Amino acid sequence: MTPGSNIPLPTPRVTVDVTAPVRLDVSGLLLTADGKVRSDDDFIFYNQPSGPGVTYRSGGGTAPDAITVDTAALPPGIEKIVVTASPDAAGQTFQGVEPTATVRGADDNSVLATFTPPQLGTETALVVVEIYQRNGAWKVRAVGQGYANGLAGIATDFGVSVEEPAAPAAPAAQPQPVTPPPPPAPPRAHATTQAAPPAPPAPPAAPAPGAGKINLDKGRVSLQKNQTVSLVKGGAPLLSQVKMGLGWEPAYRGKDIDLDASVIAYGPQRNHIDSCYFGKLTILNGAIKHSGDNLTGEGGGDDEVIVVDLGRIPQEVSGLVFTVNSFTGQKFTEVAKAYCRLLDAATGEELVRFDLTSAEAQTGVMMAKLIRQYSGEWEMTAMGEFVKARTVRNMVKPAAQSL
Repeated sequence: MTPGSNIPLPTPRVTVDVTAPVRLDVSGLLLTADGKVRSDDDFIFYNQPSGPGVTYRSGGGTAPDAITVDTAALPPGIEKIVVTASPDAAGQTFQGVEPTATVRGADDNSVLATFTPPQLGTETALVVVEIYQRNGAWKVRAVGQGYANGLAGIATDFGVSVEEPAAPAAPAAQPQPVTPPPPPAPPRAHATTQAAPPAPPAPPAAPAPGAGKINLDKGRVSLQKNQTVSLVKGGAPLLSQVKMGLGWEPAYRGKDIDLDASVIAYGPQRNHIDSCYFGKLTILNGAIKHSGDNLTGEGGGDDEVIVVDLGRIPQEVSGLVFTVNSFTGQKFTEVAKAYCRLLDAATGEELVRFDLTSAEAQTGVMMAKLIRQYSGEWEMTAMGEFVKARTVRNMVKPAAQSL
């Protein structure tokens, strides 16, 4: 399998094991339609090896850890199981470590699929594959999404809080929430989980709109609404060609959602220059290209992709706004989730992701904007602003006002 691809499961019981040159900790999370766990019971790992319809099996260091999913035994409301992996050794990254997930029939051990995530580096945790329900049928999708901040990154995304015993006191020590403490105790770190409290107060470092800009030096960035990331890595501008992937899933089983992703280009006076959408797949002399229309939201990975060659964007273009609208009039309350992500077009590496976790009964949403700075660098800001607009033409004015 390749990242984003999916296949149907021919059997209700499957096992996913993940092998690597180093020992890995493999776990599974049971997720509802909103992409979150219900409680600590939905996190299955070596200290909690069984849950409703999902079990963990240790390889004991000589065989790979594995997660077995019995889709027929999953509780109502569970629509997805994600299988994660992280190196067992403290501080170990996936640099030079090539993990491979194998999906097997749990009853006959037949191999259904294999997946090796590409381009891993400083990541210390990984969402390897997900088993999900679509239109009443279960499928498996290759994901390969890495986290440079270890299990804490996965916990943040899926609503699980992972706590580690505090390390021995050290002056002005920086907190390390996911680095397992060194022995004594068992050779494997003890972790406890609890459901994330509702609406926790924002951490002190959370930037206000337009402030607290970050860059890509520490790897993949997960943005919250109104957060901004500078597309700079190691002090140098990022490779100029990027892809903006936009995706969504139906909130109700068996109901297709036809949404359209677009990008609108503006000049320095918020003047509309051009729009790239399913009816006009190339603009700005090929600097921006659209992958074409997806009529259902079905399928693994991004539903629509827009390739942006930032190095070829004409100088009169200073802002790009990425939008999604419902031409058929379906509201975003009928969408389980929507997201956008920025990828390196050359390697496919995910650089920035923004998951829209709330929805409004509107027909359009401005997902993100790219703004050219005076220095020539580009910055991306997560938006998540809903508007009444069924076509990209109706998005032009509100998008201009957001710049």
